[in-house]
Amino acid sequence: MTLLARIAAGCAMVFALGAAPAPAAEQTPYPIRPVRIVVPFGPGGIADITVRVVAEKLTEKLGQQFIIDNQPGAGGITAARAALQGAKDGYTLALLTNGTAISVPLFKKLPFNPVKDFAPVSSLGYFEFLFVTAAGSKYHSVQDVIAFAKASPGALNLGTINVGSSQNLSAELFKSMAGVDVTIIPYKTTPDLVIAATRGDVDVMIDSYASARAMMADRKLRAIAASGPTRSAVLPDLVTVDESGVKGFEVTSWNAIFAPAGTPPEVIGVLNKAITEVVAMPDVKRKLLDLGIEARASTPEELGDRLKADIAKWTAVIEKAGIERQ
Repeated sequence: MTLLARIAAGCAMVFALGAAPAPAAEQTPYPIRPVRIVVPFGPGGIADITVRVVAEKLTEKLGQQFIIDNQPGAGGITAARAALQGAKDGYTLALLTNGTAISVPLFKKLPFNPVKDFAPVSSLGYFEFLFVTAAGSKYHSVQDVIAFAKASPGALNLGTINVGSSQNLSAELFKSMAGVDVTIIPYKTTPDLVIAATRGDVDVMIDSYASARAMMADRKLRAIAASGPTRSAVLPDLVTVDESGVKGFEVTSWNAIFAPAGTPPEVIGVLNKAITEVVAMPDVKRKLLDLGIEARASTPEELGDRLKADIAKWTAVIEKAGIERQ
């Protein structure tokens, strides 16, 4: 090869090397700073305690603080707005619940669409409601309740918290599926409802295990059925409403982590993996079970499907009950 040819070949090689793509920049690991979880309830409730238990473990596992930001408000609107104002980078998350699914048909102008505006990450836990009577009540089963309601239309009272709550709509669903005419009495707060049930002001109370636990332990209240599809892990001897003859009846509440839509999939993957590992921890399972909650993670796809299914379910219940949209 002539000198000129060798020089030309060398120049071509240098040009080729210079034109080769530079190696991709290494992605910054997530998270590198604190993460905020916006919660649509005040401190101390079941949802708040659930997310705090999980957040503490996420802080340990991922090495950054997971901070709870309580933003209570009707329909979860205040919390949703706060979460959606954050950047779509995984550093602002939201706790959504089955109450979010109820808000879609319940509110005339909900300023967010939970299906389109949020990306599902993972569920944290599931819990059912209990059908509870006063300890001295004549009702010992759901069938006792149905028999009296059919014999005396409108005479039996079901107590729940406020209209449009999961508990209240559970009563509407029971009324519809059992084919009975009962009077549903809403109370402003859970303590008011528990007192009413203890005194016998309502024949049956529908609320969570956590709300009834103390009075059940004092033998002032007695559970006759649970609303879940299978028996509760915390009360395995308690029959379900479905087992009691109202076939297909099922109400399960859930708490779950979502991110603003557009959050990078790799970030959602990191969070889903970490949450799955956290809720499988024995101490986390134990703490939540004490509240009547079954700690259970999900894939983002499973959670998204659950949200859509619950929106459809509660839309039908609200429409059939003729509940006025707020």
